[in-house]
Amino acid sequence: MDMNSQTENMTEQAGESFSYDAGSLSIIIPAFNEEKYLGPTLQSVVQNAPDNLLEIIVVNNASSDHTADVAKSFTKVRVINEQHKGLTRARQAGLLASRGQLIAYIDADTRVSKKWFETLFKEFSANSKLICLSGPYKYYDLEAPEKWVVTTWNFFAQLVSFRGYVIMGGNFTAKKQAFFSAGGFDPSIEFFGEDTDIARRLHRIGEVKFSKQFLIGTSARRFKKEGLIKTGFKYLINFCSVVFLKKPVSVKYTDIR
Repeated sequence: MDMNSQTENMTEQAGESFSYDAGSLSIIIPAFNEEKYLGPTLQSVVQNAPDNLLEIIVVNNASSDHTADVAKSFTKVRVINEQHKGLTRARQAGLLASRGQLIAYIDADTRVSKKWFETLFKEFSANSKLICLSGPYKYYDLEAPEKWVVTTWNFFAQLVSFRGYVIMGGNFTAKKQAFFSAGGFDPSIEFFGEDTDIARRLHRIGEVKFSKQFLIGTSARRFKKEGLIKTGFKYLINFCSVVFLKKPVSVKYTDIR
């Protein structure tokens, strides 16, 4: 455990508040062949983050396109390589390379706002028991008639979030030491259910919160490619499987680029 983590733990054990700011935060973006989406995502982070943001890490996960070049075009971005393809492996590589006390995971097709940062620091600074914060997606490229399905899913997520098992993989932040205490990410889970699995294990350690105020923009490309109902059902069945059986049902997934 590093000195900052020791100080944090001692402060919280004493029952005192601990104030988090951007200097405590590492943002990690796993990216496999994301040259099309990554630039706007990084631009939103750079434009809306406080000036003292500790670091932005892009994990180039065995990409065969110009993902790494796009990331390197941003001076504030650090690129690390994880040649073994897999989302959980990329998340773990970013975790091990990070320096922050708080680790935020977003996807390569997301858009963050100033309010996203404000909510993050406010929530963690106000509640010393909070170890993980997540929130819903707002799909910036989804047609209006389809948005009711997403609204229903977000309502379901809010409804069951009291169990502490709900996080969105492209929008969650947790304390670094909590990740290590939970055992890190499970590389045997390739895609579906990986976020529920880490939420389930973090929940054993401390409070996992799902807040509708912690909103992030993201692409609906998977819904568009595979269908809203089919994809939503697949996420739901894997969520339930991980919660009750501790493993997902789906072992195969399709890369949508």
